[in-house]
Amino acid sequence: MTYEQIITSIRNKVFHPIYFLMGEEAYFIDSITEMLEENVLEEDYRAFNQLVMYGRDVDVLTIANQARTYPMSGNYQLLIVKEAQDVKDIEKLEPYLANLPKSTILVINYKYKKIDGRKSFAKQIDKKGVLFESKKLYDNNIPDWINKYLQQKNYTISPKASQIMADFLGTDLHKVRNELEKLMISLPPKSRITDDEVERNVGISKDYNFFELQKALGSRDILKANRIVNYFGSNKKENPILKTVILIYNFYLKVLKYHYATDKSKNAVASVLGVNPFFIGDYQEAAKNYSIAKIVDIIAVLREYDLKAKGYGSNSVDDSELYKELIFKIMH
Repeated sequence: MTYEQIITSIRNKVFHPIYFLMGEEAYFIDSITEMLEENVLEEDYRAFNQLVMYGRDVDVLTIANQARTYPMSGNYQLLIVKEAQDVKDIEKLEPYLANLPKSTILVINYKYKKIDGRKSFAKQIDKKGVLFESKKLYDNNIPDWINKYLQQKNYTISPKASQIMADFLGTDLHKVRNELEKLMISLPPKSRITDDEVERNVGISKDYNFFELQKALGSRDILKANRIVNYFGSNKKENPILKTVILIYNFYLKVLKYHYATDKSKNAVASVLGVNPFFIGDYQEAAKNYSIAKIVDIIAVLREYDLKAKGYGSNSVDDSELYKELIFKIMH
C-alpha cells in the first residue's frame, strides 16, 4: 500500500492487524502512527488500551506477550513499538504474528532501516497486514509534496512560493510541515500562498533566495547574481555555501539535460527535468546562454568549490569571498 492508501484506509476506519513501517523517511512513519493513535481508539479508551513501547527497552518476547493480551474494554488494543530498529532479532517475532487476537493492532516503527522483503518474516507481515517502506524524497519532489499537503488542508500555493520554500527548507519533511502549519495559521482559510506570504511568515526573502539566484545565473544577470550572493555571504547561517553549491550544481545539471532532450515541448522537458512546467522558460533561457562545453566547465568549478566549502584548501577564506569567486568563475 502507498502512504496515501494507508492514510485513507485509517480515516475510513479500516484497520490492519500489523503495520510494519520501515525506511529512511521518518515523517511518513510518524504520520501514519499519529493517524492510528487518533483514529483507532476513542479518547475514553486510550488510557487503558493504547500502549507505547520503545525498542531499546523491550525484547521480542515482551512485545509478543503484550500483543497477545486483550483490551480491557472496547474493540481494540493499540500497541505501538517505537524505535523498533533497536529491538534485537526482531525477526523472531514471526512465530507470534499468526496467532495474535483480532482485537490487537500492532504498529512497529522501524526507522532508518528496512528488513529483507525476501524473507518469510516480511512476507508474513505483508500477507497479514501492512509492510510499508518510507522512502526519502528527492529535492525535486518537495514542491509537489508541498502542493499536495496544502491541497489536503484546502490551501493552494504559487509555483514560485513552493519552490522557494523547497530550496530553503530542504528535504526534512517535519521541518517543511511545521513551516506550512505556521503559514496556514497566519492566513485565512482557503488562501493562496504567494512568495510575499512566505517572506512575511516564514522569513525567506522573496528577492534574495536561491530561486532568484538561479534565474540570475540562467539569464547571466551578473549584477543581480552578485547582489544575491553578497546577501548570502552576510547571512551564512541561513545560506551555507555548501548547500548553495549543491543547488547550483543541480540547476546546471538540469540545463545540461535540457540540451540533450530530444523532445523539447514544455511537458516533455518538465518530466525529464523533474520540475514544474511553469519553470521551463528559465531552463530554455539558460540553455541559450550556456553551451554544453561551458556547463561542463561550470560543473568542474562547482566540484572545486564543493571541496573548498568543506574546508579543503580554503581554511582562511571567508564564505562571502568564496561566493564572489564562484559566481565570477561561473559567469565569465
